[in-house]
Amino acid sequence: MDAPNDFRKRAEELVARMTVEEKAGQLTYQAPAIPRLGVPAYNWWNEALHGVARAGTATSFPQAIGLGATFDDALLEKIAAAVAVEGRAKYNAASLQNDRDIYKGLTFWAPNINLFRDPRWGRGHETYGEDPFLTGRLGVAFIRGLQGDGTYMRAAACAKHFAVHSGPEALRHEFDARVTDKDLWESYLPAFETCVVKGRVEAVMGAYNRTNGEPCCGSTFLLRDVLRGRWGFRGHVVSDCWALKDFHTGHGVTKTPVESAALAMHAGCDLNCGVMYLHLLTALADGLVTEEEIHESAVRLFTTRFKLGLFDSTEYDAIPYDKIECKEHLALSLEAARKSMVLLKNNGILPLQRKNIRTVGVIGPTADSRLVLKGNYYGTSSRYTTILEGIQEEAGEEIRVLYAEGCEMAADRTEPLAMPHDRESEAVAVALSSDIVVLCLGLDETLEGEEKDEGNHYGSGDKEDLSLPLVQRRLLDRVASVGKPVILILTAGSAIDLYEADARCAAVLLAWYPGARGGIAAADILFGKVSPSGKLPVTFYRSLSGLPDFTDYSMKGRTYRYIEQSPLYPFGFGLTYGRVSCAAVAAEYGSSPTDGVLISADLENNGTTDTEDVLQVYLQPVNSPYAARNPSLCGYLRVNLLAGARVRSLLRIPASAFTVVNDKGERVSGGLEYTLYAGFSQPDKKSASLTGVSCAQTVLRFKNE
Repeated sequence: MDAPNDFRKRAEELVARMTVEEKAGQLTYQAPAIPRLGVPAYNWWNEALHGVARAGTATSFPQAIGLGATFDDALLEKIAAAVAVEGRAKYNAASLQNDRDIYKGLTFWAPNINLFRDPRWGRGHETYGEDPFLTGRLGVAFIRGLQGDGTYMRAAACAKHFAVHSGPEALRHEFDARVTDKDLWESYLPAFETCVVKGRVEAVMGAYNRTNGEPCCGSTFLLRDVLRGRWGFRGHVVSDCWALKDFHTGHGVTKTPVESAALAMHAGCDLNCGVMYLHLLTALADGLVTEEEIHESAVRLFTTRFKLGLFDSTEYDAIPYDKIECKEHLALSLEAARKSMVLLKNNGILPLQRKNIRTVGVIGPTADSRLVLKGNYYGTSSRYTTILEGIQEEAGEEIRVLYAEGCEMAADRTEPLAMPHDRESEAVAVALSSDIVVLCLGLDETLEGEEKDEGNHYGSGDKEDLSLPLVQRRLLDRVASVGKPVILILTAGSAIDLYEADARCAAVLLAWYPGARGGIAAADILFGKVSPSGKLPVTFYRSLSGLPDFTDYSMKGRTYRYIEQSPLYPFGFGLTYGRVSCAAVAAEYGSSPTDGVLISADLENNGTTDTEDVLQVYLQPVNSPYAARNPSLCGYLRVNLLAGARVRSLLRIPASAFTVVNDKGERVSGGLEYTLYAGFSQPDKKSASLTGVSCAQTVLRFKNE
């Protein structure tokens, strides 16, 4: 078996035997076979944000934003490993039948580590949230799980979309994201750097937009200077799909397809998802690219194929088809769904007490929807458990469950010949007949998603505002006005205006897009089988007031690090059924922060319920003029806390946390004095008000920078 450093050598030897026409032909996502060299066809395009996607049956995990809400690196690594195993099982089975179609390879275009900087962005739910530190750590965990640590990679991961990409979807093919050096290096690039340098990700995908004038898939600055130069990236770069066409049709930086292909190739884009690289030979003849550039891209791509063992016999060849949706993977999906859900409000009604309930009314357009379980870029589950079905199964014979759809997701009537709001009266009847109501509202891929994607084929996918559709707001008002206790379960992938729900509902549970077994997880939390433990990876704003325009990529006023007004629900917030707090925090450190800092936190659960929770550590320089407006996350740890338990947890804060980015984009020391906070939320007033607990804090003073 070859050592890893031999894969490049083997690729060079193979590519050296190809004609220039054969080399160029290998640089599109549908790479053709070269029979004379024993090279089979290979389709590079596969998806796996939260399970193997678009290739038939696979385990369905919560959408990425829900995985972000777990704050659980180990869990994400396990999930990605399961995805890779299922990907191998599918690849093995398809290859036996010489099926080389799209979505059947081992190069997965995941994770999406873009910064979820604006809640209107339709694709934000594909990310891990709004914090660069959290996104980088979870991205690395996912990459390691997917790629493994053996001689051969289990599968190849791809960090996307590089860089400065988060909407608007409707403008992405012509949009220029203008950013300052400080915002670029402080917010938009750190997660990519972490995934490249620490995660050793095999591939990076460019974005559709321009960044500061250059199209990202043809950016000399991003691809050559930063990615390969500054960060030392040695994998391959792939364009977003049909992004190279935008060079001449949208951005107007080139005039012809030939020029667009040449610009991308010269910048360092190795693989074209699209058809522009069919013009490479013309670009070569016109002197716009060199054969050496084509050769190098082909070598990089075949290095990946050798790393995957596609020309060898490997341990992964024996992975059987029955690993798909196996018992262990389904259990992992359920665990992830439970850990992802965020309890935003609870007046004491949860967990539900069976002895006090005879009838539960389940109402709403998402209650019995399979689509809200899926998110986007999903595979097919052999079984789905909707929220309604999960509650029905948990209620058993003892509790009657009544159901009314109440309204459509956005349309004003269900029956075309009926009057508007034709399902509302049924919902009111159910509410009147129930002891409590579980109201299920939210979004799905038809209301937020990628521009003209499969489920979102009619529009851009971005949200115009933070409100639920009008018909759902009407339903909330009608049901809440009945006077019965209402528990809202929200399915969505982004921040929603929940001001009315917060005021009128007894409890609010955010389920995200929880995967195929999401209904079981929701019922488990409602009835107290497990304590909720998810935390918000994004800020839930009260409104769009105070946020810059969607097309403004400035971080001012955005995300918890720069927010200026009080949010409805803060980043890092999430209730449990325990009564947890950080009683004290202490730090061990030397005269300089260059070795990092060891934190010890004394944690308590003074409640009567065992729970998991997420210890969060935030840091803020005391005197630096370049510090973010608010304290920034610099460490986190999932902990188990039994009822009445007191434990001490240790975690290390990396030296990078004690740096800041100046106006030139340079990372420099944050000074000699810092305030450090530890708790189960961020150290803002709103979190303290919602939880009734403040973070413990201490001051760190160093002698030397």
